[in-house]
Amino acid sequence: MPPSTRTPGSILRSQGPLLDVRNLSVTFPGHLAVRDISFHIDHGETLALVGESGCGKSATSFALMRLLPRGTAVAGEVNFNGIDLFRTDARALRNIRGKRIGLILQEPMTSLNPVRTIGDQIAEGLVRHEKLTWTQARTRTAELLDLVRIPDAARRYDDYPHNMSGGMRQRVMIAMAVSCNPQLVIADEPTTALDVTLQSEVLELLDSLRRQLQMALLLITHDLGVVAQWADRVAVMYAGRIVEQAAAHDLFERPVHPYSQGLMRATLRLDDGTHYSNARLSEIPGSVASAAGEQGCAFAPRCSQATEACYHAPPALVPFRDRLVACRVAVEPSEEPFRAVVGR
Repeated sequence: MPPSTRTPGSILRSQGPLLDVRNLSVTFPGHLAVRDISFHIDHGETLALVGESGCGKSATSFALMRLLPRGTAVAGEVNFNGIDLFRTDARALRNIRGKRIGLILQEPMTSLNPVRTIGDQIAEGLVRHEKLTWTQARTRTAELLDLVRIPDAARRYDDYPHNMSGGMRQRVMIAMAVSCNPQLVIADEPTTALDVTLQSEVLELLDSLRRQLQMALLLITHDLGVVAQWADRVAVMYAGRIVEQAAAHDLFERPVHPYSQGLMRATLRLDDGTHYSNARLSEIPGSVASAAGEQGCAFAPRCSQATEACYHAPPALVPFRDRLVACRVAVEPSEEPFRAVVGR
């Protein structure tokens, strides 16, 4: 997939970030899932949060919505358009969820209620947040189903989730997420359960709605092809930390962090926009290690460029040229030659 050529969202950029996350950490019982991450999302833009399964992407999304299970410890600050989501009361938070922040989960069959019609599930949010009557909400729901390109929308109101295909169910989830014209939609692996053709259709729909409704999008994915085509900016996660942040085009043109470079080498790409490159794909050696007792860079055991210093303390995410990078080797080049330490 070639680097994105889409125009970045620019709505209300002068007002500052819509979402500003600072030093977010999430700890499940016995497991530190997210470690001290910071990022922001501007009005109208798409930020992709990308990384391997288990790196903390979904834990981040649920933390932002305060939907983590009991017993989970969360630290840091999450400011949404002037509101501190971690310190606002439960009632105010319920009014933000669904109305100002929408959420799309990766498996609609387990997210939708199997014994309620899809129409009632969408209309419920309109009745609660928009104060519509059920009759008004039914009319608006039909409009939303049409907006997400479900054929014969009015008739599908009374369908149950099992009456619909996977692609149609995901469109229902999108309709629910955008029903109250939110400022931000969080899409957590929205195409994982879909085939390639439907993935493209759903992502094109999301991007169209982003522009039409003037909303921002946090797109959580492990698919670099998705990132290349649909993201304005990218935050790459590894073992609970963000290791690189850059504009999507810049990341694909010049990945700086060794992990980002490894992801690119393991991804099938187009060499001229029409033909796949003949370059051999290479895997990242080793496997993601547990973060328990982490002393240095979590990627060091898999990194061919690591030096002894990489094992002493986690590197900070710091400005480097046109991006942010957490890598001593990249931002503080040494005269000492790189030493392969894979398998150390």
